[in-house]
Amino acid sequence: MPDKFIEKKITPKATDYSEWYLDVIEAAELAEHSPVKGCMIIKPNGYALWENSQKILDAWFKETGVENAYFPIFIPERLLAKEKEHVEGFAPEVAVVTHAGGKKLEEPLVIRPTSETIMYEVFSHWIRSYRDLPLLINQWVNVVRWEMHTRLFLRTTEFLWQEGHTAHETFEEADKRAQMMLDLYKKFAEDYMAIPVIVGTKTESEKFKGALYTYSVEAMMQDGKALQFATSHNLGQNFSKPFDIKFLDRNNEEKYAWQTSWGLSTRIIGAMIMVHGDDKGLVLPPKIANIQVVIVPIITAEKDRKSVHKKGAEIYEKLKKETDLKIKFDERDKRPGEKFYEWEKRGVPVRIEIGIKDIVKEKVVLVRRDTGDKASIHWDELPRALNQMMEDIQKNLFNRALNYQIAKTKKADNWDEFTKAIKGGNFVMAHFSGDEKDEAEIKEKTGATVRCIPFDHTQDFQPFDAKEEKGKCVYSGKPSKRRVLFAKAY
Repeated sequence: MPDKFIEKKITPKATDYSEWYLDVIEAAELAEHSPVKGCMIIKPNGYALWENSQKILDAWFKETGVENAYFPIFIPERLLAKEKEHVEGFAPEVAVVTHAGGKKLEEPLVIRPTSETIMYEVFSHWIRSYRDLPLLINQWVNVVRWEMHTRLFLRTTEFLWQEGHTAHETFEEADKRAQMMLDLYKKFAEDYMAIPVIVGTKTESEKFKGALYTYSVEAMMQDGKALQFATSHNLGQNFSKPFDIKFLDRNNEEKYAWQTSWGLSTRIIGAMIMVHGDDKGLVLPPKIANIQVVIVPIITAEKDRKSVHKKGAEIYEKLKKETDLKIKFDERDKRPGEKFYEWEKRGVPVRIEIGIKDIVKEKVVLVRRDTGDKASIHWDELPRALNQMMEDIQKNLFNRALNYQIAKTKKADNWDEFTKAIKGGNFVMAHFSGDEKDEAEIKEKTGATVRCIPFDHTQDFQPFDAKEEKGKCVYSGKPSKRRVLFAKAY
């Protein structure tokens, strides 16, 4: 009977992209479906990626003055109803508890789909004066949204995220905070996950329900679809008024606070899989990988086992001492080929191979996961070579994704060009009138939505000109001030 590791094959991307995605998650042991329909179990390999992301972002948030707190998962139904547009936006996804302790509850409790309502009820008690502002709160929690069509990491009934909520004296301060957090998400996507992104403003129909403005971070997957990586919202006073979040200003006059909320979820792991993965499995950027280097001893004769393992252990200790790299020494009693396959599936950036011939030469073989390139390196050069290789892999993954994004971003000046580009699985920059009816009809006819109205600035890497230019809507012919980004999306 053939070995299990040989039996299990990943569906090629070109054959079935959706099946490939699920196969990579299974092969890399990131997550699996829960007995509860629509929910997922995040396995240690997958959760480690979330922990690494959380550690980085949490430190950045705190550097800007944000503090962590925790609010209950249960929200009294009356609170959700206070902001009309907000409750209408979430109504189809809300799960409600009506019975508990063997009795019908006097008031139904909504299971947290997002925490604006319960947090802002409390904020109204915390804030009295301008001296209490800005209030900068974040929480790392789970949320529940009753999804009809689910997919691991991308869209599940329950998922993990962070949600930041702030209150400010002025609109300008709130908007500065909203865009500050957006910039942090962009930095994290590009510098750590090696995912090039486009940032901009959502249209009225695509913005967060209850927000004044929604700013988003959009990424391109390898099938040409967009994935919303993160969002940041300027809520204006849309929540402070119904929740009575008021303060005495510097002139002793009562004013409503200006607010923001911003968040990022475990769907970023899905984004990373789809941006960098290949037909062998997961490909991890070194900065986010839980294991950056794996040492695999090559045993060709049993008499060499002790010598090879001893040298492998010495190299492991040397690298632990002389670098900050996360290293694993794989001493399991398995064939080298089986180990190679397992670590490739899991996306470990670099594999070190060492056998008896390498010991004679005082060298090891380094194998890059992103390119498959091999290099023979002397033991003394290992720390320097590995650190450089990590930088090279991180940069290569970003540039590879960026070049793909550039190649798959098209300009369209008429409806025929637009429909062909969307059908071809591209990002499309096209003029748009801003009319919500036109937007709905474009979506109905092509499946594409306005992902964002790109900013003129902060686009360090962009395959288009995001500045204002007069034109005509690609669909209706109505006047347009600028091009916007269209794409099909997850």
